[in-house]
Amino acid sequence: MGVNLTENAARHVATYLEGRGKGVGIRLAVKTTGCSGLMYVLEPVDTPQPEDVLFSSQGVEVYVDPKSLVYVDGTEMDYVKQGLNEGFEFRNPNVQGECGCGESFTV
Repeated sequence: MGVNLTENAARHVATYLEGRGKGVGIRLAVKTTGCSGLMYVLEPVDTPQPEDVLFSSQGVEVYVDPKSLVYVDGTEMDYVKQGLNEGFEFRNPNVQGECGCGESFTV
């Protein structure tokens, strides 16, 4: 299944990497934290790690470490603007529940 980006998300990532002046893509990972247990982590990738699993979506390289892949496989990332708020939104078929603030999730 992998990880996919919408057109809006891909455009936002590409603009970010261009403005940064370097980077071959982004890393999507999860870390243990928050009310529900897991939280998404996004960071630019300058040098991929040998164990990374690579997905290409909408012209953007998305790197996922094998431990995180179990939690994010099948996820679609979107970049949304709603009023004054904007940010990434994750549509993850593995999620069983989310905390009230939307910052963390369980699988």
